[in-house]
Amino acid sequence: MEDIIQAARAYALGETEKYWTPKKEHLILSFEKGQELAKTLGANKDIIALGTLLMDIKLGECSKEGNAAEHVQKSTEASKIFLQKLNVASNIIEEVLVCVNNHHWTNTHYPSLEAEICANADCYRILHPRWFISIIILFGKRNEDTDRTLAQVENKVEEKYNILSLDICKQELEPYYYQFKKLILEAKEE
Repeated sequence: MEDIIQAARAYALGETEKYWTPKKEHLILSFEKGQELAKTLGANKDIIALGTLLMDIKLGECSKEGNAAEHVQKSTEASKIFLQKLNVASNIIEEVLVCVNNHHWTNTHYPSLEAEICANADCYRILHPRWFISIIILFGKRNEDTDRTLAQVENKVEEKYNILSLDICKQELEPYYYQFKKLILEAKEE
C-alpha cells in the first residue's frame, strides 16, 4: 500500500505544482493531521492517507477554470481513475472515494470514520493561525480588492467551522475560529 500512497503523493504534488492550489504546505498539513487523527481514533491510516492526498486533486484545475465548487465531484472521478490504474482493490477504492466525496460534508453523520477524519483534517488548512495567514495571502493574490478577499476568507472560515465534527479537532480549532471571526469583523469595519 505504501507504493500507492507514494504515487498519490506524487500525483497530488504534481497537480499543486501545476495549478498552485492547494498550496503544498496545505496538502502536507491535512495529510499529517489525518495520520495523527487516524492513530488517535483507531482509523485506517492508509484510507485516510489516500483520502487526504486525493480530496483536492482537482481543486487547482477547477479554480483555474472558475469552477472551484465542482472540485469535489471532479476529484472523486479523477481519484477513481487514478486508483483503478494502479489496480487498487475495489473495496479500498470505494472507501477512499467516500473520503474524497465527503470532505466538505456539513452533516453530523459521516458515512465512515475515515471520511470524517479527512474532512476534519482539511479544516486545519483554514482554522489554524499559520494556515489562516497563508489562505489570506492566497486569496489576496487572486484579488486586488481587500473587501472581496475578506469576504472569501470569512466564507472559508465559516465553511470549515461548520464541517468540524470531531471533539478533538473542535477543542483545538474552535478558539482560533472565534479569534478569526473577531479579526475579520474588525477588518471589515471602516
